[in-house]
Amino acid sequence: MAEKVVMPKFGMSMQEGTIAEWLKKENEPVKKGEPLVTISSEKITNELEAPANGVILKIMAKEDETLKVGNTLAYIGEAGEKLDTSSDEGDNPSKFSTETSASSEVAATAVLTEEKQATDIGKRIKISPAAKKMAKSNGVPMEELFGTGPQGRITKQDVQNYLDQTSAIEEEKESPVTASGIPEQPAKKHTNSKVTPAKGMRKVISDRMHQSLQESAQLTLMKKADITELQEIQKQAKQELQKTDADISLTLTAFIARATVMALGKHKSANSAFTNDEIHTYETINLGMATSLDEGLVVPVVFQAENKTILELAEKIYSLSKKARENRLSSDEMKGSTFTITNLGASGIEYFTPILNPPEAGILGVGTYQKSVVFQCGELAERTFLPLSLTFDHRALDGDPASSFLNEIVYYLEHPYQMLL
Repeated sequence: MAEKVVMPKFGMSMQEGTIAEWLKKENEPVKKGEPLVTISSEKITNELEAPANGVILKIMAKEDETLKVGNTLAYIGEAGEKLDTSSDEGDNPSKFSTETSASSEVAATAVLTEEKQATDIGKRIKISPAAKKMAKSNGVPMEELFGTGPQGRITKQDVQNYLDQTSAIEEEKESPVTASGIPEQPAKKHTNSKVTPAKGMRKVISDRMHQSLQESAQLTLMKKADITELQEIQKQAKQELQKTDADISLTLTAFIARATVMALGKHKSANSAFTNDEIHTYETINLGMATSLDEGLVVPVVFQAENKTILELAEKIYSLSKKARENRLSSDEMKGSTFTITNLGASGIEYFTPILNPPEAGILGVGTYQKSVVFQCGELAERTFLPLSLTFDHRALDGDPASSFLNEIVYYLEHPYQMLL
């Protein structure tokens, strides 16, 4: 008997997932435990393994399609086995009857003739999260969309229909005419370029970063901190820890995290978010630590960072970054952050303009430290400086409090003993 493959629940809060890429095709053999499909949810991308040996009898969900947890993705069984998928009709958003397909064509015609779906004043628009994101990114008015999904819900295909019909209308307009009266020819397309569809983690990152810049007023302040004493303390701490059984190393990142948390405790306006014309200021500090992977960027979260010592911060940051590199992070470990730190020091970058991790009001960018010779007490001295870049949402806080917050971080980095008290 064929075995059903369903949308898994990778995290406690996961409600739906998007098919990023099928790793197997229909009628292709598969072994139990072999990667079957890549699924993206929130900012996490995981591979779903085949639950049994057999052949892919039927794939029920297309790439880029979003389905609820528990919905059918595919069937695995014996080659040539007859399959009854009638129980899945209406289960997956993309699987509708002939009547529904016909209504989709009617909906496309309705868009073409600019007939809007009749809705009562104040009635909530039913639209899937993926369709809503697609509509926003393409500037499509949601009230002009006609839903063909269950109970009139607007799907990604409905948004695509609108875009296709709008494009067709534009193409039908007269081509621009040159001064000689000859129609202007369209620009020649490049034929020697490689086109790579944005899928999975790359698609999630692109959507979120575009959303961040579109929906916030971002400004970046830059300043360097003298970490000469901090490096000496870090060196001494490493030596002391090596004498113990502690399997942990006090990295510079741990000190930066501790300085940021302490500064956020004094400047609560930086630990906030601007949402729906409201400023939400958080009492708890959930510190996001941006981690670079081959596939993209993830932001695991250190929850209640204000209650952790510098050693506990170091241990948690190490644990989360290791899980990220091994692709073992759950979606719950990557949501709920209130402030983020991103570090490009290993890349040799000094200052940069990090993009906010929505809906947070602030993100701290850390560059690579540099040694410089400066005058100190009338004498030349070699010092080490760490470049910092603070991007903040000007809707949530102004330049002066943002400057004070950045100065506070610099103070703790330049007075490292304060972080150990």
